[in-house]
Amino acid sequence: MCATCGCGDDAAALIRVPHDHQHADGHDHAHADHEHTHEDHHPHEHGPGADHVHVPATETVTLELKVLAKNDELAQRNRDWLAERGILALNMTSSPGAGKTTLLERTIRESGQAPIAVIEGDQATLLDADRIKATGCRVVQVNTGAGCHLDAEMMYRALETLDPAPGTLLFVENVGNLVCPALFDLGEREKVVVISVTEGTDKPLKYPHMFQAAGLVLVNKTDLLPYVDFDLDRCREYIHSIHPGVEVLPLSVSSGTGLSTWYDWLAEQRRAAGPAALEEAAGRA
Repeated sequence: MCATCGCGDDAAALIRVPHDHQHADGHDHAHADHEHTHEDHHPHEHGPGADHVHVPATETVTLELKVLAKNDELAQRNRDWLAERGILALNMTSSPGAGKTTLLERTIRESGQAPIAVIEGDQATLLDADRIKATGCRVVQVNTGAGCHLDAEMMYRALETLDPAPGTLLFVENVGNLVCPALFDLGEREKVVVISVTEGTDKPLKYPHMFQAAGLVLVNKTDLLPYVDFDLDRCREYIHSIHPGVEVLPLSVSSGTGLSTWYDWLAEQRRAAGPAALEEAAGRA
């Protein structure tokens, strides 16, 4: 079991989603069907009785710190790799059903930000990756099995497989969960937290660590405000009580309201990530 959150330690499956593209040699290549690579991302061993060993609290805390310290070390490696290529990576987090995938579909098609690539994280299936692939965007799927979050090692393996072009805008759609993804740095520039008006006004108070870690909060499904018990102003107050000054953008992916502000934010992030580096990287693509 993962010491930090209690999730299963089953090896994650990295799945290459087939795509057609042209390499520098001028030839078109179509990758083969889904390729599964099992990564041992937790240094645990299995054996008789290993699942039910009592560990003193002090040892558990020490192990948690070691796990997070190792993850932070790997995350810095990812951050350096991304910076060298002028790639802006955003870690998209939410509860299940908040609308992350639909937001990404529309963003890929409409935002004018290019190139875009996506790392999809789910416990199982290729459903979301197939939706992203249908937009024409390059995507790789990471299935975490019993795991409830992506970690920096999974991110590294996904980057190796996806190999995004210099200057890419990279979205990492994390497993639907507002708890563990707050703890695990992937090497991204910002965490973008997506909530929806159907989840309740008090969501930020229930999951403070995620909102403390957020670089941006998107409040989705505002077209449903007339039909649900949700106070947008109070929710914003709750968010700012936890993370003063963080930007909160209400929007509706369904109706398109507020999406232009989201696209403007993305453009500003790309500029802030280093225009000289992005231009140089894009020139090498």
